[in-house]
Amino acid sequence: MKRTAIDLADGRELIYFDERDDAVRDQPDRRDLPPPPPASQLRYDPLTDEWVAVAVHRQTRTFLPPANECPLDPSVGDRLTEIPAPDYDVVVFENRFPSLSGRVAEEPGEITPFTPVRPGLGRCEVVCFTSDHNASFASLPPRRVRTVLDALADRTEVLGALPGVEQIFCFENRGVEIGVTLHHPHGQIYAYPFVTPRTRALLAAARRHAERTGGGNLYADVLAAERATGDRVVTENEHWTAFVPAAARWPFEVHIAPRRVVPDIPALDDSERDAFGPLYLDLLRRFDGLFDMPMPYISAWHQAPVRIDRELGHLHLQVFSIRRAADKLKYLAGSESGMGVFINDIAPERAADLLRAV
Repeated sequence: MKRTAIDLADGRELIYFDERDDAVRDQPDRRDLPPPPPASQLRYDPLTDEWVAVAVHRQTRTFLPPANECPLDPSVGDRLTEIPAPDYDVVVFENRFPSLSGRVAEEPGEITPFTPVRPGLGRCEVVCFTSDHNASFASLPPRRVRTVLDALADRTEVLGALPGVEQIFCFENRGVEIGVTLHHPHGQIYAYPFVTPRTRALLAAARRHAERTGGGNLYADVLAAERATGDRVVTENEHWTAFVPAAARWPFEVHIAPRRVVPDIPALDDSERDAFGPLYLDLLRRFDGLFDMPMPYISAWHQAPVRIDRELGHLHLQVFSIRRAADKLKYLAGSESGMGVFINDIAPERAADLLRAV
């Protein structure tokens, strides 16, 4: 894999990850762009012990443009996009409308004595999986999946070394039902200046388990139990297992986990990285085959924090959909949104059966 970094017209960084060593990436960004927006504002909620990002500039971000105006396509002729090259394999660049960034204009003032405020330091990046606007992740060849995984490993290491960054989150949103605003196959990376609420909850449970068992890794023990019963295992290979969690929150939810305990994507070895692609592509095609239509989903990498509790983590990919039938979506209504208590319409064992049958 060849890595080439350039600066866009407004100073944001773009990185090409090429599968050919002879790729030439010297095309300049010929657009006239305004400066990037300043960092968002982080406001602390004392009632929940959580941080909320207020990023008002995102109200004007690009929203469902026609295909001939997609900013993630390669630049061809006078049609200039976020990617200056006329073609590419995988590209990562700083989001033009970031929730978090390193561009701090001024320190925010106090709102109340109970609501500390600080700049939204961090970084948000876009990951383009292919130059083909009409493709999907499921249509990529295994070699491209390996390139994407290597790019995510690169970005996890680089972003994790930035001052103040505590957690790296790599994810893909797919489908307008999920809230996607650009149809081009792409994902995102968030470098947070704090450990997220979801990860804090996972770590707290893992810490309690380690104390009870004398150092056992909770996720590894859960994975071993799922593999032992096999009731909810959808597919597996020498290095990875894909299973529906016994307490799945979503109608169709699958975890893909390496058998070896590793904290994050950079810790995966070459054999594990090669083995991931075929299994993941198989799972995504099963998702699409459930109702013979493109399945909306969120694909979320759970990595250990950058600086703390890394021994408690266990890398895994959570893939889930809000579609519960061909003509029905799962909405987060009162119990889920108001109280955080999920009510699943499909038994996890049934979901596993349906996915295995595709």
